[in-house]
Parts: sequence; C-alpha cells; structure tokens
Amino acid sequence: MTSWQAIVYGIIQGITEFLPISSAAHLRIVAAVMGWADPGAAFTAVIQLAIVVTLLLYFWHDLSQIATAMLAGLRTGRPFESHDARLGWMIIVGTVPIVVLGLAFKKHIETSLRSLYVIAAAEVGLAVALVVAEYIERARTQAGMTLKDMSRVTWPDAIVVGLVQCLALIPGASRSGSTITGGFFVGLTRETAARFSFLLSLPSFLGAGILEFHHHRHELLAKQGDGLHLVVATIVAIIVGYAAVAFLMNYLKRHTTWIFIIYRFALGAALFGLLAAGKLAP
Repeated sequence: MTSWQAIVYGIIQGITEFLPISSAAHLRIVAAVMGWADPGAAFTAVIQLAIVVTLLLYFWHDLSQIATAMLAGLRTGRPFESHDARLGWMIIVGTVPIVVLGLAFKKHIETSLRSLYVIAAAEVGLAVALVVAEYIERARTQAGMTLKDMSRVTWPDAIVVGLVQCLALIPGASRSGSTITGGFFVGLTRETAARFSFLLSLPSFLGAGILEFHHHRHELLAKQGDGLHLVVATIVAIIVGYAAVAFLMNYLKRHTTWIFIIYRFALGAALFGLLAAGKLAP
C-alpha cells in the first residue's frame, strides 16, 4: 500500500461509514476497480477505529450524559432509574448479537463474504429493506402516529435494532443502513434512528478494531511504512467522517433515504453487470 492509497481508503472510509451505503463494500470495490490489492477485513476494521474517535467527538454530549447517568445508577444501586442510564444499558445489550455472530462467523466475514457477488447482493437487498421501511414510516406518519424520539426508545427497540445491526457483518449491507432501517421499523424518527444507530455502533467498532489489530498486527505492520499508512488512513477517516455524520444527521431531519436507496440499486446493478461481463474478478 502506498501513502496515496492510504489517503484514498481513509476518504472512502470516512464518507461511506456513516452514509447507508457500506464502507466495507466501497473499500473492496475501489480496490478492485483500481487494480489494487484488497485492503482486507483486518485493515478495514482497524481504520474503523477512526469512526470511534469521530463518534466520540460528535456525540460527546450524549455520551457524557449516558456515562454519568450509568455511573450514578450503579452508585445508588438503581442502574435503570433514569432514561439516560437505561439507554446506556440498552446500547450494551443491543451490541451483544453482533459480537456473538461476529466471533462465530469471523472466518467467513474475512474471506468468502468479501466476494463482489455477495457485496452486490447485499447492496440491493438492503435497498429493498430500506424501501419497505420508508413505506412503513410514511404510513405511520399519514395515520397520525407519533414517532419516537430518544426519550422514548425502549428495550424492545434496542434489541430489534441490535439484531438488525448483525446484517452489517455482510460487506455491502452497511452498519448505518441496517440499524437506521431497524430504527424505522420500530417507529423511531429519522433523526433518532440515525442517532441511536451511531451510538449503538460505537462498542462494536471499538471492539472489532482492537481485536483485529491484536490478531493481525504482524501482518498489518509487516513492511516498513505500513504503520504510517494505517495512521494516515485513520486520520483522514476521522476528518472526513466527522463531516459525513454531521451531513447525515442534518439531512435526515428534512429528507428521506431515497437518494441512498437509488444509489444502492444502481451500484448493485453495476457490480452485477461488470461481474457478468468479466470486467471485475469476484
């Protein structure tokens, strides 16, 4: 990997991790189109640590409130007394499914599931799920139902969104796309679905990044300059990612996800076409 490639990967990671279009898919696709070696699941997971920093910076107020409430609840022996404290425990419980499945299917996630056929199918599949979620959200709005903000997120909501987050283990599905879709299904507002999605993803990002770096550190740092490339990609991803999450949070206050749905359908169709024509190796 060159410094230029590291910068490109950092930009792609920063933009696509927060938009519901899949960062893992775009890293894999760009590498294939440019004729570069697949950066691999380990590299992808490690530079996702940049996303942890971005989320800490952007959601510092939310996270500090949640952490303070959880500590206060533990001190008083009433860990679920306040909503902020319950929200923190909901995030922990909602993270359990992706941790279990991530460890159980780790080998497949790092190998067979990185096929461009799988990625193309996942892009289209989650686009269909988002279409269904959009129609459900619109039907609720037209029926006069009040959608939930952060103060009304419940344990069942957290569990459902946590289960749906497991789709993100498939490159092409998108962590933000799957969890936002889950948020729509349980009746969260668009902004709340995105906010809860990002807060829920924080523990799994942190855990996956640390685990992958520990397991693959010798491979990731095998050559002189590899460490620098990781640092460069991570810093670029932090800067670009902050802009991307700010954009999406503001965008969803006034718009639907249809632009991302159309993009996913187009990207999936283009991938299937290029694979069928032999222009890309799967």
